[in-house]
Amino acid sequence: MELNPKQYARLSQLQPLPKLIGLLSCGIFSQLCFPSMASLPHHEAPTLDVGVQVAEFSPIATDPVTTPDGNPNALEQLPMVNELSDVKPTDWAYQALKSLMERYGILSAYPDKTFRGNKPMTRYEFAAALATTLDKIEGILANAIGDQYVRQDAITVRRLQKEYATVLSQVRERIDNTESKAAELEANQFSTTTKLQGQQIAAITGGSSASSTIVSRTRLNLITSFNQKDLLVTQLESGNNGSDAVGAEQREGFNLLGSAGLFANAGGLDYSDYESNLKLRRLYYTFRPQDDLAVTVGAKMAPRDFIDKNSYANDEALDFSSGIFLNNPLIIQNQIDRTSGAGIAVAWSPKNSKFAARGLYIAADANQPTQGISADRRQASVEVEYAPSNQLKLKLQYTNAQINDTDINAFGVNAEYRMNLNTGFFGRVGYGSYEGFNTAINRNLDAHPFSWSVGLQQRNLVIPGTLAGVAVGQPFVTGDLGNATQTNFEAFYNLRLSDSVSVTPIFTIVTNPDNDKDNGTIWQSTLRTVFSF
Repeated sequence: MELNPKQYARLSQLQPLPKLIGLLSCGIFSQLCFPSMASLPHHEAPTLDVGVQVAEFSPIATDPVTTPDGNPNALEQLPMVNELSDVKPTDWAYQALKSLMERYGILSAYPDKTFRGNKPMTRYEFAAALATTLDKIEGILANAIGDQYVRQDAITVRRLQKEYATVLSQVRERIDNTESKAAELEANQFSTTTKLQGQQIAAITGGSSASSTIVSRTRLNLITSFNQKDLLVTQLESGNNGSDAVGAEQREGFNLLGSAGLFANAGGLDYSDYESNLKLRRLYYTFRPQDDLAVTVGAKMAPRDFIDKNSYANDEALDFSSGIFLNNPLIIQNQIDRTSGAGIAVAWSPKNSKFAARGLYIAADANQPTQGISADRRQASVEVEYAPSNQLKLKLQYTNAQINDTDINAFGVNAEYRMNLNTGFFGRVGYGSYEGFNTAINRNLDAHPFSWSVGLQQRNLVIPGTLAGVAVGQPFVTGDLGNATQTNFEAFYNLRLSDSVSVTPIFTIVTNPDNDKDNGTIWQSTLRTVFSF
């Protein structure tokens, strides 16, 4: 905005305060009228054609206050300009600030004695600060009306206010409208909304005793909330019936420990062996009777969504691909987790407490009239978490289940330790009892299996933003199921190409798949690609 000769002559005759106000007025109203000036960086003061720069004005102003002796006309003792830690005598606005303090006792500053001259401001904030300052000046000038220079300044300020009265009125109106709209948004900031989230996992895999294949799984999530304290989750899922080298060996018999195994999810790829038919995988509703309590009920619930989580091994699309490293197979029963079922889950997380507790009851065949929620293939679990620090978390777990007429009781420990921002360790241990005639394998069981897994995760390895990990574990150590013990080893390196695409090379070795020594050792390599939207 250019000043006409009359305006420039008037401004050049002003004392520091009205002169600064005039320049500020020109600067702010030129920004309001010509928004292109707002694109300048906040640390570069716009330059007027008259050769004077416009100072940034802090929105915090000091009000006149009464002194301890009760004199309402006295001003609070304000800090000297040289006491401001971030203002130097060499600063271009130093003299203007000094004049404001010495002549008028007004200084925009923060309580910590900083001016923050380079702090960015919106144009609305600047206009509001200017209008407030003009109002305060009237009272200050009235108290010093005996000063000839102050009287002249007062006359000039009133002329400036009159000249820019229309624009000031427009600014105040726009601010009032903005405040009204902001209040309306705050009162109605959330409405019933459903968000669509999708994930596609496509993996090229091959290994010993198996040709290269493509394993694919697609999930569509509908996330709905009716208020800010509830969540309705609907998930649709389909696959391509793809399998991997490890799964090929595990499916030759009963498939005891494969990804879709009867006793554990410990195959090579958790996302293998999914049917091509589109299925409803999850359907549940979570609400909060109080802030620290979440209750979930649903017709399709998976135990892994509520218990046995671990920061370093819990997401087959991000970290490890084998189910043995994603969950404890004794605590998360695969025949319930893989198909999901009807049930209820409760999570209690007291505020500012080191403890948390979770519990669930899920029946896989509750939708069948002859089964119901208390019949076969059901699981009840409790978990207590203790987090003594930000580095360490411990979870103690117990599961009681009935699967294929076999009574199951299992205890587990889930631990994680964060060494630093980039490195973390995890481990899971479980011990259980499987008793009764198992209808799936047609034999009586009196087994006391033991399971364990340990691993390491490393961020920013070689390339910033990457995630790498290695782990080893045994899903079902017992002499009553098979003639050997299956051992899983996995290493991966996740490289995120964008917010929605990642690629992960994975190397897997499994010895004695399905606890069968005749299966030998299987190795496989996988390139996992994940598309998210």
